[in-house]
Amino acid sequence: MGGPSDPPEGTPEGAPSGGEDEYRSVVFDESFVRAARLQEYSAEQRITDHAPAVRRRPPRSRGGLSRQALVLVMLIAVAFGTAVYMGLRHPYRNPAADEPAEPLRMTVVPLAPRGEVPGTADVERLYTHSPAAQFRPGAEGVPLPASRRTAHFSDGQVVTALLTAKDYLVRSALDPGVLTGGETRPVRALLDPGQLDQFDQSFDRPTADGRHAPTGWLVRFDPARVRLADREIRVRGTMQATEADSSTLEVTTDHTFVYALRPAGTGPDAEASLFTVRRELHFRFDRDDLRLHQAELVVAQVQAGPLSCAEDSAARLRPLLAGQTAKEAAPAGTDPYAAGSAPALCGTLAPGAQPKL
Repeated sequence: MGGPSDPPEGTPEGAPSGGEDEYRSVVFDESFVRAARLQEYSAEQRITDHAPAVRRRPPRSRGGLSRQALVLVMLIAVAFGTAVYMGLRHPYRNPAADEPAEPLRMTVVPLAPRGEVPGTADVERLYTHSPAAQFRPGAEGVPLPASRRTAHFSDGQVVTALLTAKDYLVRSALDPGVLTGGETRPVRALLDPGQLDQFDQSFDRPTADGRHAPTGWLVRFDPARVRLADREIRVRGTMQATEADSSTLEVTTDHTFVYALRPAGTGPDAEASLFTVRRELHFRFDRDDLRLHQAELVVAQVQAGPLSCAEDSAARLRPLLAGQTAKEAAPAGTDPYAAGSAPALCGTLAPGAQPKL
C-alpha cells in the first residue's frame, strides 16, 4: 500500500522512489540559472550532421551606451533646452515688465544768497546756530515710517519699497565717494534697467533740459572747489508709501540735507560754511523692482544753495563758500522755440536759512 504522498495506483514502474529527496540532486538554484550561458540551434546546424550541435550567441557589447540610454540622454537634453528657452521667452511674463520705464523728470533750482555767506572754522557752531541744529547725522536722519500692507501688496513688500528708497537717498546724497569722488555706480545699481540709458547719457552729456542733469539724479560737488568739512551730514525729512494700482507701489520722499564745506586744498583751520539741498523724490516700484531691490525714479525736484544763478548747476554743484557773494547775473536764457527744453530757473536763498553767527 502506498504512502500518503504516493499516487493511488502506487509508484509508476521505473520511476525512482523515496519522495522528493531523490530529485534534490537535479534541482537548479537561482544562481545556477543566472550563470547559465544561453545557446540555440541554427538552421544550418539542424540539417547538418557534422556541424556542432549548437552555436554561441555573440556576447553583448559593453563598450558603449545602450540604445535606451542614448534615447534617455537625448530626452533629457531636449527637456533642458526647452526649459532654458521657455525661461527666456516665457509666455506668461508680466506685460508691464516689457514696457519701457518712465523717464525721470527733474527740476534743479539754484538759490542765490542776498549777501555774504557766513562762515566759521567751528563746524559744530555752524550747525548749532542754523535751522539744522536738530537734524540727525547721516542715515539716522532717514528713518523708515510706520508701514502696513495695502490692498495688493504685503507688509514685507511695502517695507522693501521704503528700504530701497532709503538706500537711494543714502547713496545719492550721503556717500562721500558720490559727493566729491565722482562715483556713480552705487546709485546706478539701484535703478530700474529701463532708466539706465537716460542715467548714462546724463553723465556723458549733461544738459539742463529737465531730463539729463546729473544733479537731478544725485548730489555731487565740484571737487576742484570744495571738500567736505564734516562727513556727518545733517538730514531731516519724511517718507510715505502708497499703492498706485494693483501692480505698482509709489514712495514719495522729502528730505533736507545740510553739508559743511571748506575750500578745496585747505586745512581744518579754514572757515567752513553750510550748504543746503532739499530733494523731493518720487519713486515707483513694480513687482520685479521689489524682487530685485531697484526702483524707477520718476520725479526729482531739487533746491540747493547758496549758489550763483550764473553758474551751471546741471553737471555739478558749485557752492558759494564762506565770505563769498553771488554775482549779479540772471540765470541762463530760455529758448521757447527749442523742443524739449526746460526753463532756466533761479531762486533767492532766504536769510533765515543761513547760520546766525
